[in-house]
Amino acid sequence: MKLAFDIALRFLKSSKAQTALIVLGIAIGVSVQIFIGSLITGLQKSLVDKTVGSAAQITVAPKEDGDFILAPQAKIKTIKAASPDEIIHPVAVIQGPAIVKTADQSTTIVMRGFDWDAAQGIYKLTDRLVKGKLGTNENDVILGKDLSENLGVKIGDTIEMLTPSGKTGNFLVTGFFDLQVKSLNESWILTNAGTAQAFLETGEGVSQIEMQVSDVFAADEVAMLVEQRLKDNTLVVSNWKAENEALLSGLSGQTASSLMIQVFVLISVVLGIASVLAISVVQKSRQIGILKAMGMHSLKASLVFLSQGFLLGILGAFVGIGLGIGLSWSFATFVTNPDGSSLVPFYIDWHFIGISAGIAIAASTLAALIPAIRVSKLDPMEVIKNG
Repeated sequence: MKLAFDIALRFLKSSKAQTALIVLGIAIGVSVQIFIGSLITGLQKSLVDKTVGSAAQITVAPKEDGDFILAPQAKIKTIKAASPDEIIHPVAVIQGPAIVKTADQSTTIVMRGFDWDAAQGIYKLTDRLVKGKLGTNENDVILGKDLSENLGVKIGDTIEMLTPSGKTGNFLVTGFFDLQVKSLNESWILTNAGTAQAFLETGEGVSQIEMQVSDVFAADEVAMLVEQRLKDNTLVVSNWKAENEALLSGLSGQTASSLMIQVFVLISVVLGIASVLAISVVQKSRQIGILKAMGMHSLKASLVFLSQGFLLGILGAFVGIGLGIGLSWSFATFVTNPDGSSLVPFYIDWHFIGISAGIAIAASTLAALIPAIRVSKLDPMEVIKNG
């Protein structure tokens, strides 16, 4: 084996230009795989983060409108037990419609109340505040920035709200938030749990329990576990995947197209290596014939070219990893949105890169099978006689 490896290394060194060309071909193939894979993965993560990353991914709510979930903390404990490793950031939410009245106009909104600390995991409200602070006192509220502009409200102003049951209340505006979703910024008013329960008259009950999962694409499976754990026919468990089929279809299409591109790149790399090494057999046939005449077995002669394929694969994979990461970084750095932020965030999946490099090495080695088989069939005396 060592002899075959040494001969393969010598053959590669004797044709430096040819070796460099093959390594470059493999490297380009690997870099394209890594770049496309990282681009699609980064795009998907960015898209998922913008759509469901700062929203509830699983929701438990009463089946009948107007009902409430009693003893919410006990329910949260039961829910967490369904999948302790997957379920994160559970929060009890009190919500209901109301009408905001100002001196000039009125508009329908949704009041949502929760414990600020518990809601931080999902909504990251301290990061989403564009002005002011979270309201911790009774009847303190924060408004979406678009709603505040529409109403002409400033921090420190008092707004009046009216529920469908006819209850009215005055609330102090302490801040404005931006959830980066215009419909939410125009319709949500957020407050602490006590204020919402008192104004919406839910007593000790809550409207729903929201949570996220460690793996967003496992939300449907975790939701089934939650439903089985609760065993409550009065509650409905929903998840973001069931409610966003169009988004899932788009993500699946991106993945399929990425895989198709990578397969064809891999095929082209394999064919290129096989053809170049086949030419190398012709170029080195005299040397191989002499070695076989001196007693080298056909198997060892074949191993020379398999070793060449393996070495070329390793060299090409390492160069390709560098090129692929460089391309991904360049795209994330120089292709930006009008505000200067990256269009697609720079994302490196080392597991995927390792798989791409392994596939490239395996493909290079397998591509060498064709010339290796050809070498095993060479008649040494015929080669030496005819050159």
